[in-house]
Amino acid sequence: MIEARVGAFVVPSTPMFSSERRRLLELAARNRLPAMFTFRDYADAGGLMSYGPNLADLCRRAATYVDKILKGARPGDLPVEQPTKFELVINLQTAKHLGLTIAQTVLARADDLLQ
Repeated sequence: MIEARVGAFVVPSTPMFSSERRRLLELAARNRLPAMFTFRDYADAGGLMSYGPNLADLCRRAATYVDKILKGARPGDLPVEQPTKFELVINLQTAKHLGLTIAQTVLARADDLLQ
C-alpha cells in the first residue's frame, strides 16, 4: 500500500482480517495510514474509525432466538434478520497521531468518540 501511495484503506469484516487485527493496526500506525474497520473493537484497539453493526445488540437479538428455540420454536420457522443498530466510532487519539482533522459534521454523527 505504501508503494502504491494509498491514502487510506477500509478493512472488510472477514475471518482472515480478524485473525490479523493486531498486525493490521500496527502497520497502519507505523505507516501513518488512516484505516476504517467494520467493528468497534478495531477503533478501541487504535484504528481510526469503525462503522458497522453493534455486536452487543446482535448478541442480545441472537439470545431471543435461542430463547424461542428452547421454548419449542422450529429454527426454520424463524425469520432471518439483518442488523438494525449500527455505530460509528472515531478514535480521536489516532486521528491526532495521523495529523487528521475530522470535520465537525462527522464528529456530530459519531455514536462514540474515543479520547
